[in-house]
Amino acid sequence: MYQALYRKWRPKTFSDVIGQKHITDTLRRQVSEGRLSHAYLFTGTRGTGKTTCAKILAKAVNCEHPVDGDPCNACPSCLGIDNGSLLDVLELDAASNNGVDHVRALREEAIYSPAHVKYRVYIIDEVHMLSTAAFNALLKILEEPPAHLIFILATTELHKVPATILSRCQRFAFKRLQPRDIADRLLYVARQENIGLTPGGADLLARLSDGALRDGLSLLDQCAAVGGTIDADQVLEVLGLSGNLQTAQLMEHILRRDAKAAILLLDQLYGGGKDVSAVLGELSTLARDLLIRMTAPEGGEALLSGGYDAAAMDSLSALASPQRLIHISTLLQSTAAGLSLSANRRTDAELCLLRLCDDSLCGDLTALVSRVKRLEEQLSKNPRPTAAPAAPAGGRKQKAAAAEPSPIMDDIPWEAPPAPIMDDVPWEAPPAPKTPDPPEDFAAAPMPAAAERTAVPADDGTARAADGDLWDRLIDAYKGRLPAMYRAFLDGARGKLEGDLLTVVCGSDFTEKQLHNVKVQSVLQEVTSAALDRPIAVAFTVGEMPKPRGGAPASGGDKLDDLINFGSQFDNFKVK
Repeated sequence: MYQALYRKWRPKTFSDVIGQKHITDTLRRQVSEGRLSHAYLFTGTRGTGKTTCAKILAKAVNCEHPVDGDPCNACPSCLGIDNGSLLDVLELDAASNNGVDHVRALREEAIYSPAHVKYRVYIIDEVHMLSTAAFNALLKILEEPPAHLIFILATTELHKVPATILSRCQRFAFKRLQPRDIADRLLYVARQENIGLTPGGADLLARLSDGALRDGLSLLDQCAAVGGTIDADQVLEVLGLSGNLQTAQLMEHILRRDAKAAILLLDQLYGGGKDVSAVLGELSTLARDLLIRMTAPEGGEALLSGGYDAAAMDSLSALASPQRLIHISTLLQSTAAGLSLSANRRTDAELCLLRLCDDSLCGDLTALVSRVKRLEEQLSKNPRPTAAPAAPAGGRKQKAAAAEPSPIMDDIPWEAPPAPIMDDVPWEAPPAPKTPDPPEDFAAAPMPAAAERTAVPADDGTARAADGDLWDRLIDAYKGRLPAMYRAFLDGARGKLEGDLLTVVCGSDFTEKQLHNVKVQSVLQEVTSAALDRPIAVAFTVGEMPKPRGGAPASGGDKLDDLINFGSQFDNFKVK
């Protein structure tokens, strides 16, 4: 009868075990020096040599002619343990013997001395499957066993073993085997079995085995049944991994943001009998491989799944970024986790592909960052043209120092006012506030000539009549250049001209805070300088309002009326 390769080539000595030198050297020394423990606990993933080392240790402690801690595999004890004829070395499966009754029977047998060998050895595989009562029954004999008794426990899930058991055992952690070690072992076995295995095929089988030598030997056994030379293409064909090419093609559609092609290819795979959860799982594995290849180009080959060739990985890596691959992996994982509760798995898979192709369909922060990055790339390729300086107004003289573009431009940042009025919201400009008619003596008076526009400083701290006339005549020009909000605030201020300085006296701190910004100051400075035909500086201050002509109060002396009149300026504000 044909014997599977993983059984035929199971190591017989510690020297044959690969990838676990840190364990085999310790066990060999303990055997050779006679410093054996009464209980061992072997932990690690599948196919790493836990049960194999347990059997080798059982043979080594009972071997009649050990060689440097290794069993001779020729004495009656070694041969009896290999063929299972010696009942003093017993291998138990805790998955099927996990009850307290099984452990009680084991305790009753363990007290008897071995019949044919020196030590009675119990190998309990998958010990984490024992029940709580069974663990409790095992504690006493595990803590104080007879001198002839050795326990070897093996498990793949160490966290399920109680701490009371762990504290009574010597623990040995078996590492996942490296692909290079597995490939070398596969090539050795293939030469001994006259199998035409190429190095490329061995490397692919080693990556597909996921750190387990037993899986690698099983895959080699399956490929050898076809016959001929076993290379990488033959491995993909025999193991049914040729569909990975379609998975790589689907990933390419996603990276190119071609939603139509991705949906059509998913429909083709679905029609061919492919499960959508398997498709998402393969995409997730491919995204992981791409991310590892990009972030760890050196030394990351051992972490790859091995289902995709280097050429396909290189072409896909050129289309993606680590941030995009992380977003793809996260979305694939979350979608795959919810398929078990989905009413329509195919629809969920299609929606997942659409979100992967179009970031705008995702509302999370990762997709937003990706969209911003795309916009930045587009702006870097097509920079925004620089706006030309605005032409000067006709008939106005421009000073040499004012050759720069006017500061009254839309692209100059505004100082944001505390009021809840946003500059980027379109407003319908309200009609200009109706100002009271000026007194008769200067209603008909013409604008004074440039030579007559001289300021007479006031000695009482208020503006003279000439300043009041200038402010009243220019305020309409100010308001024509400012938004509605600032036009209303100008009614709460008066101008005071002293030489080449126009001081805007505001009646309150709030009014001064709203008017004291670059745009308002520039408008007042430009309009006043043009009217007086000389450079005028503008300053703002808070103080008592300068009295208008006639000495009458600004609003009849009632502050409540002033507040009502000020608020009436905003009655016509409408948001489009």
